[in-house]
Amino acid sequence: MAQQSTFLEELMAAGRGVIGLLIGDRKAGSYFDFSRRGLAGSFIALLAITTLNAILPVILGAKDSGGIALSIVANAILFVFQIVCAAIVLRQLKRMDGLVPFLVADNWATFFVMLVPSALAAAGIAGEPVQILVAIVAIVIEVSIARLIIALPPLQIAMFLVAQLVGVVLAVWLINLAIPPSPAEQAAIQAATSALGA
Repeated sequence: MAQQSTFLEELMAAGRGVIGLLIGDRKAGSYFDFSRRGLAGSFIALLAITTLNAILPVILGAKDSGGIALSIVANAILFVFQIVCAAIVLRQLKRMDGLVPFLVADNWATFFVMLVPSALAAAGIAGEPVQILVAIVAIVIEVSIARLIIALPPLQIAMFLVAQLVGVVLAVWLINLAIPPSPAEQAAIQAATSALGA
């Protein structure tokens, strides 16, 4: 477990840890600070990237961006549901000792994984290929967190990932109930529905 003296050192070490998770390095956990200070630092990073992702579409002039506050609230709901479902599974598995390491590694992974598409969007590069790549990287990292950070066996890894997926699906359902889709999103949904019905 790494304990860094400054936030910048913590960020650099966490970046190495996230790369380690991506390539399956068993030493990846040694780059993260699992203390209370490290947990707080990981939440600062998560809040920073969430805010950046909310502000960036407005700065770039994206239509139907939904607004900064709405984006932050939606991300907060997604995060809470994902973490609650993950914590429920860890409790069932009697592995609540893995919750803080999971939070630290997951928060930093989210920071770095979302930093790349944000930088690409700022450079005018966006679209479905970027989203697919981010999704693949995120899945690989989530599996590595469960395997290398929490040290779960294969069946428990599957349970852990399914629990997080359930949390995300529930959160998206709740967000869609609370926040009606924009006209552009409604048009996209109708087009997809028409295509499926054809």
